[in-house]
Amino acid sequence: MVITYWSYADALIQTYTLPYLRIILSILPKGSKIHLITLERGIDLLNGKETEEGIINTQFKLIPFGPKAILEWRRNLKSLREMCSVNRISKIHTWCTPAGGIGYLLSKRTGIPLVLDSYEPHADAMIETGTWKKNGPAFRILHHLEKSQTFHAEWLIGVVAGMKQYASKRFGYEGTNFLTKPACINTEHFSLRKRKNQKLLTELGLQDKVVCVYAGKLGGLYLTDAAFDFFKTGAEFWGERFHVLLLTSAEPEVINEYCRKASLNRNQVSAVFVPHSEMPDYMGLGDLAFSAFKPVPSRRYCTPIKNGEYWAMGLPVVIPEGISTDSDIIRENNAGYVCREMSKAEFQSACTRIDQLLRSESGDNLSLRIHKLAEKHRNFTVAFEVYKTIYGT
Repeated sequence: MVITYWSYADALIQTYTLPYLRIILSILPKGSKIHLITLERGIDLLNGKETEEGIINTQFKLIPFGPKAILEWRRNLKSLREMCSVNRISKIHTWCTPAGGIGYLLSKRTGIPLVLDSYEPHADAMIETGTWKKNGPAFRILHHLEKSQTFHAEWLIGVVAGMKQYASKRFGYEGTNFLTKPACINTEHFSLRKRKNQKLLTELGLQDKVVCVYAGKLGGLYLTDAAFDFFKTGAEFWGERFHVLLLTSAEPEVINEYCRKASLNRNQVSAVFVPHSEMPDYMGLGDLAFSAFKPVPSRRYCTPIKNGEYWAMGLPVVIPEGISTDSDIIRENNAGYVCREMSKAEFQSACTRIDQLLRSESGDNLSLRIHKLAEKHRNFTVAFEVYKTIYGT
């Protein structure tokens, strides 16, 4: 059984969970089934539908944290226990620590071994980004569950090796059941063949532009104000040639307000929301990308998927210091610019460095060199070896 805290349609399921489940199925004995649990906002919920061969999706209703959600999960855990019994579940495999908390409670009740995948700080990240309060119930409950699941799990799969040191310092964990698997990328899907689609360039009016791509949400956990300040600096540096391509679901009014605050010409910003299947075609229109993850301490132990996708599309990345191992990889491989702080001076330095890269290397050479970072650091071969360790015996 695989437990997540996301909707089945979410990109985190489609690109960050399902590819791994297919790998696990390839390792498991022939005829094995994976029961995938997702959380949905709608009312028409699936109950045991085989969405693809070997993967059966059961959906529960997503309820925001609070007393109602706690009562609902007491009922859900009973249903999950019955599912485990009926389907002879042999492992409970969870993605990220909120789902890990559910998996921990279920494992304790059933005795089925627990595997924690994408094990990274969540409770601390919510505090550091100002999303939760440290004395609030959400933080206290998840922090307690994170510690409990750390010691209970049969296997921990961190997205960076440093997560083991974090668990040691934060929880006193000194175990040897720790594996490392980054956020891997399908480099056939995110391919250099999809760069600079001429039809899309014409449709969006991006011919002969210096295009900065930003993919993801605005606000919340992301440095959105700083991102638009960088865009403003880019517009000053490259002039009218500079254009921002936002791949986001944000409403136009929200984008307008960020442009106003940054004194950025709205005409130099395009926003498109596309399904993940089309993301490489649009991401490939870029000449550079901005990675807007807040550089809080816990970000050292996470691996943002978007950075690997930017690399796979051959884009030099402007990124804050201290984001996973990605900031170090970018610096060491001359694959963009690492901002020591979110300041005008650093943004000007970033534009200068990116401009030097774009001028000093032909587009194809630069793209191929950066693409190889995705091949090296985000390859699914790493995931296969990790899952073979767990499921191959």
